Amino acid sequence: MKLEDKYLKFVQWSDEDAAYIGWCPDLFPWGGVCHGDSESQTYEQLCGLVREEVESLHTAGKTLPQAITRPMKEVMAA
Repeated sequence: MKLEDKYLKFVQWSDEDAAYIGWCPDLFPWGGVCHGDSESQTYEQLCGLVREEVESLHTAGKTLPQAITRPMKEVMAA
């Protein structure tokens, strides 16, 4: 597993921006960091930004932020 794989990445359509917005809350807590016309283009761009950030922090000898964001699991009826 690559270091950047532990960080969840999200892409969602924004009516306000009329574009797809990409964000990774554990690395970029301030919100969306990229946008695009298609979901796949935006996700590809986001993956590149996450990879660059992880490499930059790792190269600088800084501690990577803890990956704490988790997807919701479906609730099983008891």
